[in-house]
Amino acid sequence: MTYKQSRRIFLQKTALITGGLFLGSHLPDLRTLAADQGETTEEVKLGLIGSGSRGQYLMDHLNLIPGIEVVAVCDNYQPNLTMGVQKTGGKAEAFTDYRKLLERRDIDGVIIATPLHLHSLMSVDALQAGLHVFCEKAMAKTPRECLDMYKTQLQTGKILLIGHQRMFNPRYLKAFEMINSGQLGDITQIRAYWHRNNDWRRAVPEPGLERKINWRLYWEYSEGLMTELGSHQIQVANFIKKDFPRRVAGTGSINYWHDGREVFDNVNLVYEYPDGSTLIYDSMISNAHYGLEEQVMGPKGTMELETGKMYSENPPPAPGILQLLNNIEHKIFDPLPLGGKSWVPETAREAKGEYIYEVDLEDDGTALEMEGFAQMIRENRHSDILLREAYYGAIAALLGNEAIKKGEMITFPEEYIL
Repeated sequence: MTYKQSRRIFLQKTALITGGLFLGSHLPDLRTLAADQGETTEEVKLGLIGSGSRGQYLMDHLNLIPGIEVVAVCDNYQPNLTMGVQKTGGKAEAFTDYRKLLERRDIDGVIIATPLHLHSLMSVDALQAGLHVFCEKAMAKTPRECLDMYKTQLQTGKILLIGHQRMFNPRYLKAFEMINSGQLGDITQIRAYWHRNNDWRRAVPEPGLERKINWRLYWEYSEGLMTELGSHQIQVANFIKKDFPRRVAGTGSINYWHDGREVFDNVNLVYEYPDGSTLIYDSMISNAHYGLEEQVMGPKGTMELETGKMYSENPPPAPGILQLLNNIEHKIFDPLPLGGKSWVPETAREAKGEYIYEVDLEDDGTALEMEGFAQMIRENRHSDILLREAYYGAIAALLGNEAIKKGEMITFPEEYIL
């Protein structure tokens, strides 16, 4: 079933979650989107700045959603620009200078999917040009740039949404609802990891394009694993904790991909929240066995958000176990022999857990995020909570790199607390 075919049912089921969720009032009205509006949906015209791999991925989703048209595409690398225009059916106007694209008066907003070091510059310029902005994660390359973006949104009143698709993923939304209702108890620890096994490199047609194409590998343009991957999971942890970490310490290195890159190929960090709970985070790109996950733990249970499962600390006994317990209660067993085991190894439990959301998801939340951005534009309603979550998640990721580079515990600077 395609996204178009299942869109209405999918949105209706998702709206049931977000409508009663504590986050619900900060998301666009998914019930409006779920209605069968046909051609009456108000069209939103967007410009795409950055039509590389991520920009093209977003375009693939935008092309599935009624009521959205990408009318302009900008990239300063011709193969990407050509591909981006092609994905609009050749209809979009092509630009190599994003400032020229911002001058178009018929555009409601822009999607920015450029290298990290350009996020703040382009977002601030677009907001000041009177346009709504969706900017890919992480928010920016430095804490100061993150703060500049936040302040510019306040000054202009335009929408600024950062690309954290888990905040639009129904499975995650359901998990947030369950955690917020106390089903795990107080959250005492979160463990998150993202493991891949690839070199992160793209083919380069000529040596002079190395840094332009493989920008993720160099500190001048990138903050490596922490912003490309870690920022997603830190943001999720912060949202669950309803707070942000005040201290971080960690280590990182290049221990496998000795190919001239500058950014770490593995990172390991511990973030501490004000209540003493921690986020333990690691990421690597030389082994993919464990993949990615966020494990949220409390005295009542554990939730794994990526797989969408919950494991109770005290699950209800199966029928056979009930009989066993009854037998024990009535003391019908023979006495235990002397010399038997006096302890049980505390290895990981093998419980299968229970799925928290049974709807078959067609993507990771990106389609709903794109649809949500368009609806926010129609409603002219900015979500400050989503921006704050992105802001604190980005700065925490950046401070993680600082802790690694300095080899010391870093405290969240007062000047960046909103």
